Amino acid sequence: MISAGDFRNGVTFDIDGQVFQIVEFQHVKPGKGAAFVRTKLKNVITGATVERTFSPTDKFPEAYIERREMQYLYNDGDLYYFMDVETYEQTPLSKDTLGDSLKFVKENMTVKILSYKGNVFGVEPPTFVELQVTHTEPGFKGDTATGATKPATVETGAVIKVPLFVNEGDIVRIDTRTGEYMERA
Repeated sequence: MISAGDFRNGVTFDIDGQVFQIVEFQHVKPGKGAAFVRTKLKNVITGATVERTFSPTDKFPEAYIERREMQYLYNDGDLYYFMDVETYEQTPLSKDTLGDSLKFVKENMTVKILSYKGNVFGVEPPTFVELQVTHTEPGFKGDTATGATKPATVETGAVIKVPLFVNEGDIVRIDTRTGEYMERA
């Protein structure tokens, strides 16, 4: 059991059969009245976010999310195939289950498959990936405004913002949590 007073970002717990992960939390101690915990929660199965307040003494059962390393093999229509790196067992997952979590993942990359009580609900890509830029407009000489960016398409089809000096064929490092360009590789 976890009490609301012990909430931290990333903690998962069960409320009435629904599994939630804490995105943000704030302990509030008003001048009058009892303290409370204001939270922003994400339903790990549906992806919906809600805001709720709790008393610091509220207790909830912890939900243990299983993370298994698997290798992304290929997609066949709406099914994406993953292979367990230890048992070589292949698991197909539907596009609905994955959402847009694979937009920075290319074939043969290792990802973490997330499941709760045997039900797979998502894929966690590596934190940083290196992908090749397949299309971007050329930067113009003299266009040196600080922090200027342009759209670029990477080899997985995702579009990101990159600095003007990045050209087609360059390998770029991307933070998959935010979808931001980090540096040229």
